[in-house]
Amino acid sequence: MSANGHTVAVMDWNRQLTDQLEWHWKVQLRPRLDGLTDDEYLWEPVPGAWTLRSGGIDWEHPPPEPAPVTTIAWRMAHVIVGVFAMRSASHFGGPPADYATWPYALTAAEALRQLDDACETWMAGARKADLSLPVGPAEGPFAAEPMATLVLHINREVIHHGAEISLLRDLYARKNRGIRRY
Repeated sequence: MSANGHTVAVMDWNRQLTDQLEWHWKVQLRPRLDGLTDDEYLWEPVPGAWTLRSGGIDWEHPPPEPAPVTTIAWRMAHVIVGVFAMRSASHFGGPPADYATWPYALTAAEALRQLDDACETWMAGARKADLSLPVGPAEGPFAAEPMATLVLHINREVIHHGAEISLLRDLYARKNRGIRRY
């Protein structure tokens, strides 16, 4: 195709947007989660950290100020439920999902299975989505925004929370080392 005498590339925007998250997932984030132990998954880096419990997830709305530090389990649950599963349910016909009724994983292995499944369900829907259509009432005040905006938001959320989880893993691995003073 040409415009004003210049060749214009035809873009497959679904591929561009999903490739961004897929690359991050396969090359950076998911490999960082290999070997996650139950102790690490539920480790509370500070007293009063929000985590998962047998009765559900620690949660308040609005969150207290300052926002609590969270565990790897809490962050993974947020990505599984709030980032992937609820959006897949709302936009791609996935199974119903919400914070109140989710069967939270109390083991690292189960959480990783849930995370992998939730990511794949989201990616399958995003690959086929009409990126120009409004996201609708499921996204509240952002209902008129196009699906492309939501896909970009999900990409940012996964990258952001994945970095937090990775940092918590780094801190856990070094938690028993002596403190250096400079």
